[in-house]
Amino acid sequence: MLDGWVPWPKPLAAKYREEGYWEGRPLDRLLRESAERGPSRTALVDADGNRWTYAELDLRADRMAAGLRRLGIGDGDRVVVQLPNTGAFVVLFFALLRAGAIPVLTLPAHRESEIVHVAEVSGATAYAIPDLHDGFDHRALARAARKAVPGIEHVLVAGDAAEFTALADVDADPVPLPEADPGDVAVLLLSGGTTGKPKLIPRTHDDYAYNVRASAEVCGFDGDTVYLVVLPTAHNFALACPGLLGTLMAGGTVVLSPTPSPEDAFALVEREKVTATAVVPPIALLWLDAVEWEEADLSSLSLLQVGGSKLGAEPAARVEPALGCTLQQVFGMAEGLLNYTRLDDPPELVIGTQGRPMSPADEVRVVDEDDRDVPPGESGELLTRGPYTLRGYYRAAEHNARAFTTDGYYRTGDLVRILPSGHLVVEGRAKDQINRGGDKISAEELENHILAHPAVHDAAVVGMPDETMGERTCAYLVPRGQAPGQRELAAFLTERGVAAYKLPDRVEVIETFPRTSVGKIDKKALGRLIAERLRAEGIGGD
Repeated sequence: MLDGWVPWPKPLAAKYREEGYWEGRPLDRLLRESAERGPSRTALVDADGNRWTYAELDLRADRMAAGLRRLGIGDGDRVVVQLPNTGAFVVLFFALLRAGAIPVLTLPAHRESEIVHVAEVSGATAYAIPDLHDGFDHRALARAARKAVPGIEHVLVAGDAAEFTALADVDADPVPLPEADPGDVAVLLLSGGTTGKPKLIPRTHDDYAYNVRASAEVCGFDGDTVYLVVLPTAHNFALACPGLLGTLMAGGTVVLSPTPSPEDAFALVEREKVTATAVVPPIALLWLDAVEWEEADLSSLSLLQVGGSKLGAEPAARVEPALGCTLQQVFGMAEGLLNYTRLDDPPELVIGTQGRPMSPADEVRVVDEDDRDVPPGESGELLTRGPYTLRGYYRAAEHNARAFTTDGYYRTGDLVRILPSGHLVVEGRAKDQINRGGDKISAEELENHILAHPAVHDAAVVGMPDETMGERTCAYLVPRGQAPGQRELAAFLTERGVAAYKLPDRVEVIETFPRTSVGKIDKKALGRLIAERLRAEGIGGD
């Protein structure tokens, strides 16, 4: 069993098994069982038209698992995976599970700051990357990561490996391998990073398999589903809600798009007769506009899931008439709880809410600042626990003491109200986090990087309203001499290895920060200030 994670209390785990939420099967079995049911069915298609049957995908995972074991990777080893939407990601994911290793899933946009942190905290012994992606050489990043984290013994590269190991060469004749304990950690996901750098989210075989299975049932996935992955495959939404894993579990076909652009995605919808996909609100808005000029046939698309951040009622109402498909709003988190509008919900709930909890075993509370339950229908912070919601972040005991109640409820940091139907309406956020089109940015982490600039005395990062992204990032600076401009600051942060999506969209210089009664920076006041300035300039959201 992996050390440093918080399991469910034994009586509760036994209850989840007895009631059938946890089925006691390793996560990789979802591919194996679909391969046994329909070996010749198409499992996976990439943007170039390469196709894998279930039998082929299953065998390739077996061969790579044997190759990983030959390298000495297995039995609880953590492997940081940073691969784009390619077949290599899918094969490696299942191969790691079968080899007994634990994938630590990161996004292609992450850079040195995030990768080094994740590798250190996870105790990674290997790191899987593409050679080049989006014009960025990940091999240079791997060199920096190995220098900072000497425990990384292996770098596995999809493409030109240079001095490292080519992923294509991680191959051997299949050998019998022990199955994982379903109660053990299967995968480590990344949090949005609400306080400091990203936390690691342990998901067990039992809980993540239930996450996938129940999501597929709610969303009606079956053998006829053709699911288009447009978000990064490592994103929990695209991976398991029900996503790539849910499609494979149901025996459907997964199609991988290199980008979410209308040009790429619409062409694949037409070519592969895609029936379902998942996007974040900025992409949904782009697609709603793009149907005016893109000529692709989207008639096969029957379900568009939108999540990651709140979709406004006006664009939500446009989805069905513009794209000709059903909208499903999804509100959830990599930590666990998932809420879906149901396929038979009336339009007012689909358009005006963010869904209701997926599982009958989900427990939710809405509380005030003193953890007292608010009256029905009033707004408060969402607390939750259940059969697929973590009980603690990995190796983060101090943070867990703040992030969880003593009886195991996870403090989501989201402000919601619950309708009589059980549907949630998301009204804001209690945590100090910017939700930039579904990308979660920790204000504290970004502030710490900005404060390293020699011309910055103090910094405060706040969200500013934006019609397309929901929020963008504004950095308020108290300068030390001549304050850096946006471009200079962006270059400085990039040099420090900060991911591009975290760079401030706007820089404002201020002499002193407004303070609360206890002397803290009043970020609510700063948020109001930038919102007023945007309104005066005639830009931004409401």
